[in-house]
Amino acid sequence: MTKYIFIIIAIAFLNNCSLNKNSRLWDNKQTELEAKKNYKKVLVEDKKIISELNKDLKLNLTRVNISNNKFFENENNFGSQKYEGKFNKIGKYNFSKLDLLDKLNSTPIFFEDGLIFFDKKGSIIRYNKNQKVLWKVNYYSKQERKLQPKLNFILDNQNILITDNIAKYYSIDLSNGKLKWLKNNTYPFNSEIKKHKDMIFVVDYKNTLRCFKINDGSECWKLRTEDSFRISNSIYSVIITNNNVIFNNSLGDITAADLETGLIVWQLPTQSTNILKEIHTFKMSNLISDSKSIFFSNTKNEFYSIDVNSGTINWMNEVNSDIAPAILGNLIFTISREGFLYVIEKNNGNIIRITDIYTDYRLKKVKDINPVGFAIGNKNLYLTNKDGRVFVVDLNFGNIIKIEKISGNIISKPFIFNNNLYIVRDGSILQYN
Repeated sequence: MTKYIFIIIAIAFLNNCSLNKNSRLWDNKQTELEAKKNYKKVLVEDKKIISELNKDLKLNLTRVNISNNKFFENENNFGSQKYEGKFNKIGKYNFSKLDLLDKLNSTPIFFEDGLIFFDKKGSIIRYNKNQKVLWKVNYYSKQERKLQPKLNFILDNQNILITDNIAKYYSIDLSNGKLKWLKNNTYPFNSEIKKHKDMIFVVDYKNTLRCFKINDGSECWKLRTEDSFRISNSIYSVIITNNNVIFNNSLGDITAADLETGLIVWQLPTQSTNILKEIHTFKMSNLISDSKSIFFSNTKNEFYSIDVNSGTINWMNEVNSDIAPAILGNLIFTISREGFLYVIEKNNGNIIRITDIYTDYRLKKVKDINPVGFAIGNKNLYLTNKDGRVFVVDLNFGNIIKIEKISGNIISKPFIFNNNLYIVRDGSILQYN
């Protein structure tokens, strides 16, 4: 009897669930399909198709000023530096291998008779011009050394000021490396260091600009900006110009603060609140300035010129780049993540030439060779890439002069000092004449 009752209930249920267009199940399915048709993807960027522009246009750079021995610069405005560009390797400074060179934003300290850098355990090493170690010091515990701290330097007379990505900051003597003072910050640091008079300035991972006294490391003041509550892959930038210290944070905000008091002079948000969902991939270039305007770009296809005094936007253009541009006279040079060299008029933002540097790479279908950074010698541009190659580019014509592979892995941006070019790779700094 029970069996028959079960069969009757099952038949009734199936009849009620008929898949004709008037049934509830059919209506629900149709609604679901219609809803899917109306789905719209958000935060997906359209890929911009870039093509060369005026590729045969020749530039006249004969009147461009060439600087010498500039590796720390408060406005990050390095321009064209004295380097004739023979590009022959003449030296190698060895140290234990550094991991994650793509996270490195460190500049060696250069001298006429050698340089200073660090290894993967945080040891600071002074070399002479023959690549021999003069002294080597380490002020990290055994546990801290396992974290492989990344260091940033700045030189102040006989003091070397150091900040790192595990929240330490300290000062050592230039002549022998002896410790003068050492302190700990609340959060790790994530920017270059800048100095003014007896103060240094640095930004930490909580988007806080901090001012410290050079003589003892005591805090002068701090300026908190909005926190993203997520770790950013971008390394923040700091410049000093017109009595202001100006910096960016993980949210794309540009903030100017008074050097002496830390009070906000102006602040410019460059991104919407949606950037919070993209913090991990959003990157900005270093800020650079000519004392009148600030220039920078990001991976949202935006290149900005901002007035130094007011923070208002002078102009914007479409360039997808997270590496620092360079100013030569009235021209700005930058390279997009896709490998296009842009020449932009500084005053109005007009793009006057675009050259495809990766032409041969595209023919070979080589992927993920994004540019790391570049330096400009007398008239050539030296571009390093994540595949360990260096491109030598004639700036006047935009054509490739030479491509040289110097590593199988990522390498640092190039540095020019005393008519030599230096590149950091895993385990060594290479020197070229």
